[in-house]
Amino acid sequence: MSDTITFDGRVAIVTGAGGGLGRTYALELARRGARVVVNDLGGAVDGTGSDQTAAAKVVAEIEALGGEAIPNYDSVATEDGGKAIVQAAVDAFGKVDIVINNAGILRDKSFSKMTMEEVNAVIDVHLRGAFHVSLPAFQVMRENGYGRFVFTSSASGLFGNFGQTNYGAAKAGLVGLSNVLAIEGAKYGILSNAVAPIARTRMTEDLLGPLAEYVAPELVTPLVVYLCSEANQYTHQIFTAGGGRYGRVFIATNPGWFAGKGVVPTVEDIAANMDTIRDIGEYVIPESNTDEIMLLGQKLAE
Repeated sequence: MSDTITFDGRVAIVTGAGGGLGRTYALELARRGARVVVNDLGGAVDGTGSDQTAAAKVVAEIEALGGEAIPNYDSVATEDGGKAIVQAAVDAFGKVDIVINNAGILRDKSFSKMTMEEVNAVIDVHLRGAFHVSLPAFQVMRENGYGRFVFTSSASGLFGNFGQTNYGAAKAGLVGLSNVLAIEGAKYGILSNAVAPIARTRMTEDLLGPLAEYVAPELVTPLVVYLCSEANQYTHQIFTAGGGRYGRVFIATNPGWFAGKGVVPTVEDIAANMDTIRDIGEYVIPESNTDEIMLLGQKLAE
């Protein structure tokens, strides 16, 4: 039996924590000793409107369990909102140790029918929202020499899904943000990972069909809470979780085809070698763009 993982003395911010996945994260972190900022604007699934009752209810649940939490109703979609969320944590609890970027909205539509307003609204919450909260939080974590970030990506961003160009682009962007924070945060004890959950929530219940009964949000929670803990030492990774299945998603590159040092191949050369270019029988997982550049360096040195 492994040692019990606790969060005594730790301060967590969970965005979009008024329901669904965010609520389960906030409850579990608090149950294990963390002091939690429960952030939720309380808007509709499409991001319109606001209602303070969602976050307040989760705080009441935490307090009923004997935990400590405060509600926050600022929108992650603005820079001022992001700063206010982090400031709320610092004012109430003195610091920030953990940020789970979970807030999200949907404006699904096929690409040819999508408007830029629908693109901007989704990117403002998912991608810019993560920047708005993570930047001031990173600065606090850096001062303290400790931090844990979890970014909520999606299979729609990693693999694609019809009708979700705005959502998929934002979710893929979060992977890039997490990867760079993992690199820049390493020397300050800051770890950063992305998770692509499959769960029944207000946002997904109409999309999952019969699968919905098997993918309760509570089945994602253990992995996310683990990644937020001191016990976790993994960073710069992407995980998938849903329905009791947990796995790693990774971005890799293969040896490919090398035209030769100083050789400029023709278009026909590329066409003739596409099988080798695409062959993934062997692959490596670069930890940074430097790692990939080194692959070229090895070819040039041969």
